[in-house]
Amino acid sequence: MLNIIVVSRHLRAPLALSLDSAKQRAAAAGIALGLFALVLGLGGALGWTLAGADARIAPLRAEVAASRQAVEEARAEARREVNALAVKLGELQAQANRLNALGHRLTTLGQFREGEFDFTASPGLGGPEQEAGPQDLAFALGSVEAQFDRAEQQLDVLGALLQNEQVAADARPSRAPAPGYIVSPFGRRIDPFTGSKAHHLGVDFAARIGDPIKAAGGGIVKFSGWKNGYGNTVIIDHGDGYQTLYGHNQRNLVREGDVVRAGQEIAKVGSTGRSTGAHLHFEVHVNGRPVNPTAYLQRIRG
Repeated sequence: MLNIIVVSRHLRAPLALSLDSAKQRAAAAGIALGLFALVLGLGGALGWTLAGADARIAPLRAEVAASRQAVEEARAEARREVNALAVKLGELQAQANRLNALGHRLTTLGQFREGEFDFTASPGLGGPEQEAGPQDLAFALGSVEAQFDRAEQQLDVLGALLQNEQVAADARPSRAPAPGYIVSPFGRRIDPFTGSKAHHLGVDFAARIGDPIKAAGGGIVKFSGWKNGYGNTVIIDHGDGYQTLYGHNQRNLVREGDVVRAGQEIAKVGSTGRSTGAHLHFEVHVNGRPVNPTAYLQRIRG
């Protein structure tokens, strides 16, 4: 006797099925086939459902992949921006170094009071702090760069003005033109040829034949040649009404129209013209009037 016992928690008692007869066995086989068909149907339905789920998930997967690509591109762009900011920061640092060097030069050139301009000390800073992003940092760097550009332009203008002042100062006759001592001053003296009182228009520097005669200031050679009473003579125009005269030279080393610098050798000491011996006769004229040269010379030895 063949029996099938079905046990379920939904049943109060086990269900016993007898398969003794052919009908019962055929019914059981039919039920089994039905169950098998049901399982196949459920499997097909589940497969169709999973296939549909895959079709719906595919766009999401593509979107996630695109998002990952966008994140990587954003990271790469951020790295490029950071590198660009680092390069810009280096350029600004170099520009700051140039401005500091220019400031030092202008401070020295302008002879400012000690402590008036200190380009070695960092300026005081303060204020509330707020976290800044790359765009804020780039904007700040751009503002600093613009400030540096304006400061550099202003310093260049100031340097040009100070340089012009320095050129004007160098043009003033302020250097001793010969290495010797002043042996005959400006003004009233006894004429060495006549023995009578006369007015001396310059000063005489004692020197040896061939000693260098140097320009007392920068300027343009107005005259270079023989001048009555002075012998070989050089006259330099320094601008602003200033002229200097160098007389009794052994020979002149410059020609009319030459541009000379302060301290440049322009002639050799001699005793030409109305002279009793080797010396340099030196005059300073302001607006055509001879003045005492000692008021303009920095180094007088006599």
